[in-house]
Amino acid sequence: MSLLLPEPGLIFWMVLVFALVFFILAKWGFPVITGMIDKRSAYIQQSLRDAEEATQRLSALEEEHQRMLEQTRREQAQLLKEASDARAKMLSEARDDAQALSEQMLTRAREEISAEKEAALAQARREIALLGVSVAEKILRDHLSDEETQRALLDRLSEEAFPHDETS
Repeated sequence: MSLLLPEPGLIFWMVLVFALVFFILAKWGFPVITGMIDKRSAYIQQSLRDAEEATQRLSALEEEHQRMLEQTRREQAQLLKEASDARAKMLSEARDDAQALSEQMLTRAREEISAEKEAALAQARREIALLGVSVAEKILRDHLSDEETQRALLDRLSEEAFPHDETS
């Protein structure tokens, strides 16, 4: 039964060793352990503050990102609107220029047609006049083939050109 009932000397030495170990631990061990625990607690608290600050900065960055994205979208929409307006203006100007050029070309063509028509009419008149002279010449040749007819025609023409005054 000596295991269940320790001897008083053993108890004394056990208490003395326990007190000595407790004293040594209390003097040098526990302060180091509590210092390490406090240090670890401070590190965890600092990490939590840093994490909270990082979360706030991340939130601010996300807001900034959303704001920049919205601004970029507005600028893109503005650029697209300006490009669309410029395209419409260019198309309108091109259409107006083409219409003006078309009208100018049409006017020039009408003038050329009119000039060619006048030239053709003048040419036709010349040819008709030449044809008339040629026909008249042939008729006169046939009609005035003898000398007596020629003299009669000349007398009549001179009479018409220079009439005599019979009263004088």
